[in-house]
Amino acid sequence: MRTERNPVAVGAVSLTVIVLLLLAAFNSDDLPIIGGGTTYSAEFTEAAGLIPSNEVRVAGVKVGKVTEVELDGDKVKVSFRVKDAWVGDRTTAVIRIKTLLGQKFLALDPQGSQPLDPGEPIPRERTLSPYDVQEAFNGLASTVGQIDTGQLADSFRVLSETFQGSAQSVRGALDGLSALSKTISSRDEQLAELLANTNTITKTLADRNEQFEKLLADGNLLLGELRKRRDAISALLNGTRQLSKELSGLVADNSAQLRPALEQLERVTTMLQRNQDSLDRSLSLMGPFFRVFANTLGNGRWFDTYICGLLPPSVNLGVVGFNEEGCLPPGVQRQPSTGQAPAASNPSGGGN
Repeated sequence: MRTERNPVAVGAVSLTVIVLLLLAAFNSDDLPIIGGGTTYSAEFTEAAGLIPSNEVRVAGVKVGKVTEVELDGDKVKVSFRVKDAWVGDRTTAVIRIKTLLGQKFLALDPQGSQPLDPGEPIPRERTLSPYDVQEAFNGLASTVGQIDTGQLADSFRVLSETFQGSAQSVRGALDGLSALSKTISSRDEQLAELLANTNTITKTLADRNEQFEKLLADGNLLLGELRKRRDAISALLNGTRQLSKELSGLVADNSAQLRPALEQLERVTTMLQRNQDSLDRSLSLMGPFFRVFANTLGNGRWFDTYICGLLPPSVNLGVVGFNEEGCLPPGVQRQPSTGQAPAASNPSGGGN
C-alpha cells in the first residue's frame, strides 16, 4: 500500500539542505577537506595598510590569503592561511605593494629545514614592513658604498664613445649620461659623507627612541595638567561671576535698608571728625599750661611760684610806708628813677 509523504517535512528538509549547501559554497575555504589550508601568523612592527583578504604569495604565486590583522601589545599580529605550499621554520615575511592604488600582499620566503609550527608566529626579526626608513637608508648606504664610481664613469665614457656615430638624440642622451657619471664620480666623497651622516642620524634617532617616547608622554601629561588648570580657572571665574551677581542682587534687594544705615554712618563719621578736631585743639591749648606746670613742679619736693595778689598794694605816706617794693616778681628790681617795675620776662621765679 503506497503512503503519501508529508509535504511540510519534505519542504523543511529541502530548505535545510539548500541553506547548508549555500553556507558550504560561501565558506569553502574554511572547510577541512576541500578548502582551508594551514593557518600561520607573523609579527610586524606596523600593519602598513595590510587588511584581511589580501593575498599571500610565495615567489610571486598566490598560495593563500590574510585572515586577520590585529594589535598584539606593541606589535601587529597578522594571521594568514597557506595552501599547497611548504613553510619552513626559518621563513621570512614581507609586506609588499601590489598596485599603485596602495593594495598590499604578504610575501613569504620559505627557509629552514623543518616545517614551521602553526602555533609559533614568525618573529619580528624575520619580518619587514614597507617604508622602513632606517632599513632603507642603511641599505642605501651599504649599496652605494660598494659602487666603484671610477669604473662606472669609465663604463659610461666607453658607452658614449661607442655610440658616437649614432643619431643625434642618442648621442645627446649618452653625453648626458657621461656628464652624470662624471658628476657622480666628482662628488663621490661628498655622497659617501652624506650617506654616512644620514646613517648616523638614523642610528641616533633609533637610539633615542625611548627618550622621544618619554618626551611625548611627558608632553601629554603637561597638556593634561594645563587642561586641569584651565578648568579650575574657568570654574573660579564662573564662581566669581556668580558671586558678583548674588552681591548685586543683595544690594538691589536691600537698598532701602542700606541707604539709611549709610546715611547714619556718614553722620557718625562727621561727628567723630569734629570731635577729633576738638581734641586736637584741646591738646594744642594745653601744651603751654603743662609746660609752665612742669617748670613749676620740676625742682623736687617743692615748687617755685610767687603770690602777689594776696599782699596789699604799695603804700607810701612819706613818714610811714607799707610794702614799698610793691608786688614784683622774684628777681626783678624796681628802677630808682621812675619807681615802677618793669614787666617780668618770666612769670616763674623766686623760691618758697
